[in-house]
Amino acid sequence: MTDATPAPWPPDSSSSGGTRVVTLSDLVRVPMHRLRLVVAVALVGLLAALGYVLLVPAAVTARAVVAVRPVVTDAFTPSGAGADRAVNMNVESGLATGTEVVQRLADAVGGEPRDVRNALEVEVPTGGQILRFTYQTHDAQRAVQGANLAARSYLDVRRTMYEQQRAEMLRSYDASIAKVVAQQTAVQKRASGAKGTAAGDAALAELSGINNQLTQLNTARTEIAAVDVNPGWVTQTAERALVTSAGHRPLYLVAGLLGGALIGVVLAYAWESADRRVRSVTDGRDATGLPLLGTVRRPPWRGSPRAVDADIRYVAMAVAERVRQPARVALVTSREDVTALTAGLAVALAADGREVFVADDSGRVERLRAAVLADRGRLPLDPSRPLVPKPRPAGTPTAGGVPADTPATRRPSPHPPGSRPSTDPDATLTLPRVASARTDNGRPASADEVTVGVGSVRFGTWRQGADHGLVLFNAPPAESDERGVAVARQGSAVVVIERDRSRQSDLRRLVERLRAAGVTPLGFVLTRNGRA
Repeated sequence: MTDATPAPWPPDSSSSGGTRVVTLSDLVRVPMHRLRLVVAVALVGLLAALGYVLLVPAAVTARAVVAVRPVVTDAFTPSGAGADRAVNMNVESGLATGTEVVQRLADAVGGEPRDVRNALEVEVPTGGQILRFTYQTHDAQRAVQGANLAARSYLDVRRTMYEQQRAEMLRSYDASIAKVVAQQTAVQKRASGAKGTAAGDAALAELSGINNQLTQLNTARTEIAAVDVNPGWVTQTAERALVTSAGHRPLYLVAGLLGGALIGVVLAYAWESADRRVRSVTDGRDATGLPLLGTVRRPPWRGSPRAVDADIRYVAMAVAERVRQPARVALVTSREDVTALTAGLAVALAADGREVFVADDSGRVERLRAAVLADRGRLPLDPSRPLVPKPRPAGTPTAGGVPADTPATRRPSPHPPGSRPSTDPDATLTLPRVASARTDNGRPASADEVTVGVGSVRFGTWRQGADHGLVLFNAPPAESDERGVAVARQGSAVVVIERDRSRQSDLRRLVERLRAAGVTPLGFVLTRNGRA
């Protein structure tokens, strides 16, 4: 074996020697290669949104507006610097969503206070004494009832509070008036009993003061009793025609689709970080540290699984440049099947006149033969056709018009061999002559040989190819079978990487195994560089 002296083992880093710049196309490439995952998650999000739209009824919103009125003693008196006509709207908003209002609303609509509190919302416009009651539920009639009832309940609660305050103040004035009237009666009795005396004059003076105090108390009570305790009015009631849907239902579908796509992209990056695949020549070079022998594409417009023939011929030229016969080249891979590439390389090498032996120990010889026959039919030029004209059939006139001599026809034997078996045990057995099979280029062809161009391709096991000059070994996946690495120790190896399928971790492990076995690969070939 006189293989070419291999070059020293290249470094593990990229041949460029610089830091690789991550571009926008690199970021987009991951979701594109995981497009099935992204589409699946996006469809799940769309189905979830569609189920929500179909199963969950639409929420409707009803609104009622209340104008808040300050309760004052004299509503017609102009306000001054210390006016008491300003209303604290934060306090009013708290009262509108308080426990008493919510409980009244829950008792009226027949629901849980917690659900009513979640459905009720009170808005306070900036700079105004207005409360906007919003009630949201799945029934339009119930939404209208809830908004109006919430507004009325708030007014009732505020009115009740003011009435209670007025009643307490009136009771307080009544008690004070009763005390003053009792004092007035006592002083009048004392003044009647002491007329004309100094004590009587003092009693009359005291009685005058008590009368003035009683007059003030009665005046104050009259003002309190005349106070309007109305806290406000409902300026806009909720109506069925004014009910609006809470949000747009088609937007839920768009949100579900976009949200699912976003989650799918995140999952694609997470999956890619856990399961790195070879996506380009740079990834293959970084994972193996080997030079590139060539890329084998697939025609994207035909949808055919076969590779581009020109790419395989370029790879064959690169392999032939690096080896000298006798050569043993093993096509090794981590988990993929390289039968198609092995057959294509065999055809490309044999078309230039080489005698190629394709070895396989995994029961794929028939597949290799079928692939070689299929690739042979696509050669751009078949040099195996003879350049000399075919022999002229018997009886064809020559250029001078005289027919060529026809050989005499031999009469058949009356007793052909084997027609009558002989009873003599010493009789000679006549066997029919076996014609030797010859190819178009005049060489004898055996049963396991396929003529390709001016060369040939033979098939067999690794042991059967021991005497041949150029042997291509169709190695099984190295993750499950070590025969590829073992054969590579006796010759050379070509690492085959299948784009979008070969894992970088498997390739690093394969290269480490080759390095530990003392094998220096010729390089790597990137296949499936295109979409079928």
